Amino acid sequence: MPQRWWQRLRRAAAGGVFAAIPLAAPAAAPPTTAPVASPETRLMAAVDDLRADRSLQALDKLSQLTQQYPNFRLAQFVYANVLAARSGIPGIMPDSEDPALKDLFDEAHFREAQARFTPPPGTVPGNVLKLATEYPYLVVVDLPNARLNLFENRGGDLRLMHSHYAGMGRNGFGKKAAGDLRTPVGIYHITGWKPDDQLPELYGAGALPLNYPNLWDRFRVKTGYGIWLHGVPRITYVRPPRSSEGCVTMANDDLVALKPYVLSTNAPVVLSDRLDWVPKADAARERDTFLARIEDWRRKWTSIDTEGYLGYYGADFTTDGMDKAAFAAHKRRVNAGKRSIEVRLDDLSLFRYPGEPMMLAEFTLDYRSDNFSSRAKKQQYWRQNAKGEWKIFREENL
Repeated sequence: MPQRWWQRLRRAAAGGVFAAIPLAAPAAAPPTTAPVASPETRLMAAVDDLRADRSLQALDKLSQLTQQYPNFRLAQFVYANVLAARSGIPGIMPDSEDPALKDLFDEAHFREAQARFTPPPGTVPGNVLKLATEYPYLVVVDLPNARLNLFENRGGDLRLMHSHYAGMGRNGFGKKAAGDLRTPVGIYHITGWKPDDQLPELYGAGALPLNYPNLWDRFRVKTGYGIWLHGVPRITYVRPPRSSEGCVTMANDDLVALKPYVLSTNAPVVLSDRLDWVPKADAARERDTFLARIEDWRRKWTSIDTEGYLGYYGADFTTDGMDKAAFAAHKRRVNAGKRSIEVRLDDLSLFRYPGEPMMLAEFTLDYRSDNFSSRAKKQQYWRQNAKGEWKIFREENL
């Protein structure tokens, strides 16, 4: 957290009308029903009160918040510093060398920067150009900002439903190897649910495992396993921003709230090294251009235009142990014996892959010819060659 932010907060707590009013009375017992506002929203509301010299209201909010969530360490820390400032006792500044205090200041920085963030009107997350209707919900984790975003897919339009703080690996993001304590960057899917009674207390309310390493990770020979979205020990409300072995961590309440949206559909999870918000019209143009490219690839295959079809594959293409030359020879041999081919693409999603200069098309391929038929989920990876032409360089069945 920038030091001046904390200094302003402490001055607001100690100066102006603050010194002339009594401390807030202890709050009543917390209500039995859950509050409408999240703990983070309530903490930020108290900070706003302090900045506006509404110190009595701020103390009352902090008192109630810390009583209802006694394990919310950042709220306790802010409350304690406000009380210290009110009494004239010097508080703790961000230059403290205590690692635990540094973690609290880091968490405060991320929450302050993101809790009030609203995407610019008419924008969409740049990593997602098209989301198939089979996925009613999508998770995008903005790793540099320690933020998890849940989107609803409304007929292809993404609506931000909820956003909350989330921690990551101890060494940040960009996982390459087992034990590097980093969170991966890429596109994954929820694969199930692990309830808390089957896990150590470290995982809190449970875990949503991801399919790391995915096909692309394995192609890049990335190692490691057990990357999950999971809760935290009940002794604390959240973990520090960088504290896991590579998983994405969040408050137990947030995990439990997320679960029903993403579990039954194996929702996509984008772990992003940079979340850009792009104008919807720009994203639509890029999407339509790329979908036309994929459609032409499909059409050439259907019309048994083998050379035109193969023209969409780059010189560095590989699949199932074959390079481009072996794949081309195989396709020419197979197609030579076909009188008719029908190819249909269902449930097509299109992503700009995070951390890589490439596009990922994910779809169900329905293939029928006069002597063979199949249906399989496929991932197709595209990137530009030296001439700027988009070519397929990797293709695999899920």
